[in-house]
Amino acid sequence: MKTIAFIGLGNMGAPMALNLLKAGHTVRVFDLVPEALNKLAEEGAYVSKSAKDACINAEAIISMLPAGKHVSGLYLGSDENNNGLLENLSNKPLIIDSSTIDAETSIAIHKACEKLGLDMVDAPVSGGVAAAQSGKLTFMCGGSKQAFAHAHDVLADMGLNIFHAGNSGSGQVAKMCNNMLLAIHMIGSSEALKLGTQNGLDPKILSDIMLASSGSNWSLEKYNPYPGVMENSPASNNYEPGFMVDLMAKDLGLAQDNAAATNTPTPLGGLALDMYKQKQDQGDGQKDFSSIIELLSQN
Repeated sequence: MKTIAFIGLGNMGAPMALNLLKAGHTVRVFDLVPEALNKLAEEGAYVSKSAKDACINAEAIISMLPAGKHVSGLYLGSDENNNGLLENLSNKPLIIDSSTIDAETSIAIHKACEKLGLDMVDAPVSGGVAAAQSGKLTFMCGGSKQAFAHAHDVLADMGLNIFHAGNSGSGQVAKMCNNMLLAIHMIGSSEALKLGTQNGLDPKILSDIMLASSGSNWSLEKYNPYPGVMENSPASNNYEPGFMVDLMAKDLGLAQDNAAATNTPTPLGGLALDMYKQKQDQGDGQKDFSSIIELLSQN
C-alpha cells in the first residue's frame, strides 16, 4: 500500500479518493472546497492545508482538476518563482494526472517530470460518476511503458479498464476522441428517438428495436436520453448529472482545437459543439449532457 496525495475532490475525484482508501492506501487530500475535505476526512483521509503539504513524502500524487491552467499551475507554478509542486518535491513520487485537459499542457508537464526523473502518466477517465463510485472507471494513459507499469496497480484500485494509449499526452487524445464520439451518438440517438415518438412510437419499444439492430450504441444501452425509458438514467431524474453539459462542451472544444491544429476534418464534432453551446446559452450547463434531446424538442 502507498501513501497517496489526491488533489481535487469534485464529483469524480472524491469517489476516486474514497476507493483508494477502501483499498488500504493512506490518502492525503486537498481541495479548495472545505465540505469536500470534510467528507473524505470522515472516511479516514488526512486533510492537508495545501497541495504542497499533501505531497510531502507521498509515493504517488494524483490530480483531478477542471482545466489545463489548473493542472499547469499545480505542477509547474503560476509564475516564474518555481512555486509549482515539481520544483518543490523532497522525493520522487509517481505523478498521475486524471484531469481532462489539452494534450499540449499535458506534454509540457511530462517533459518537466522527465527532467526531474519522475514517472508520469496522463490518465483521464471515462465512465462518469457511477463508475467512479463503483471503482469501474476506464483509464486512458499516456506516458512511457515504465511509467504506465508503475501506475497500473494504483489505477486498478479505482478502475476496471486500464489502457496504455501511447506516449505523453496520448491519454488526453484518446479521451478527446472518445468524448467527441459520445456526444455525436448521444445526439444521433436523441434525434432517432424524437423522430420515432413524433410518429407515435413508444420510446422504450423503439429503443429495444434499435438496440437489437444496427443502430445500437452506448447512449441507448446505458444512458438513454428519453425520460422514463431507463429508471436510473439522468433523463428519468430531471437530467441531474451525471456528466454535465458544461463538461461535454469543454471536451468538444478541446477536440475542435486539436482538429484545427492537426488539420483533421471533424464536421460532426463541430456541429455537436455548436449544439452543446446552445444548451449552455439557455442556462442548462449544469444539466446532464443527455438533456441535448430537449434542444430537439424546442426546435
